[in-house]
Amino acid sequence: MIQLIKMIEIFLVLLLSEATSSVTFSLSYFLTATSGLPNMPQFVGVVMLNDEVVGYYDSNKDMAHAKQAWVQDYLSKDPEHLIWHAIQCRHHRRDFNADIYNLKNHFNQTRDTHVLQRVSGCEMDNDTGAVRGFNRYGYNGEDFILLDLDAETWIAPQQAAHLTKHRWDAETATIQYMKHFYLNDCRDRINSYMRFAGEFLNRIVHPKVALLQKTPQSPVCCHATGFYPDHGAKMFWRRDGKKVQELLRDSGEILPNHDGTFQKTVCLNVSAIPEDRWNQYQCVFDFEARNQDEMVAILDKAVIETNYLSQGVPLLAPVVGGTVVVLLLVAVAIALYSFWKRECKGSRLGG
Repeated sequence: MIQLIKMIEIFLVLLLSEATSSVTFSLSYFLTATSGLPNMPQFVGVVMLNDEVVGYYDSNKDMAHAKQAWVQDYLSKDPEHLIWHAIQCRHHRRDFNADIYNLKNHFNQTRDTHVLQRVSGCEMDNDTGAVRGFNRYGYNGEDFILLDLDAETWIAPQQAAHLTKHRWDAETATIQYMKHFYLNDCRDRINSYMRFAGEFLNRIVHPKVALLQKTPQSPVCCHATGFYPDHGAKMFWRRDGKKVQELLRDSGEILPNHDGTFQKTVCLNVSAIPEDRWNQYQCVFDFEARNQDEMVAILDKAVIETNYLSQGVPLLAPVVGGTVVVLLLVAVAIALYSFWKRECKGSRLGG
């Protein structure tokens, strides 16, 4: 199970390179099929608009589900939309199961756990209207094959994908269809969704900020959780109006929470700071370029939270599973297809 999560996290780094900036909207469809993992659905689909899960499908329930309230409003105007998602996910479930079978044979892998993932969709610049499309496959945590829309060809990052690349490169009509889809239809779908989701996606939610310390000898970590959106969110330590760099011990990445909000942690090495100067240090959180008031937590021993008794005995074990569950759900992919057809129909991976 740990190995599987590592596979998924590695591929997520690749997927999240498609993440949006503050001036773009993105529509992304994730598909994930697994083999040899009894406690996971064999197939999961997830669709995301920007950072938000719009809906999902898993093969255990064999149903597509709307995730956000605005999606229900959208579906009231287009009730066939959810049915379409479910039908397409069933088709992709069948195809992905065949893909994993072919890839296992291709790599001579008969046992263990295997994960096949695909992410596709587009990004649209909110100011210029420019669109960038993407379509990529990953197998066991590594890029397997991806589409270069500009060159109208497939890229094979590893030798094992070259046979698939040559077959798919020959399907020029399919590539032309995908190019039109990702650069035109996908943009239209973003605009259609945004008419219902704009207010929800443009909301500002401030975090709860706390100072945490594991032991009296540990760094003090400033932890902000529950904020939205993630882009433009900044958190840092400062002294006398200047950012502190030399005493930082950890400046973690922004991570997702289970409810669609985000969290971030920045830790400060307080062992190098005399206690009578602690109050000169501040942890600052703000939304850059949004004209929002910054949130400030002064380094003060009286407000630091810890899970240790004075004798150094832990009261509670830290809870870390929530992020893994969210990453697993996203990696296990997007309830796809509002606008898909099987771009690579008849061209199985590894076959």
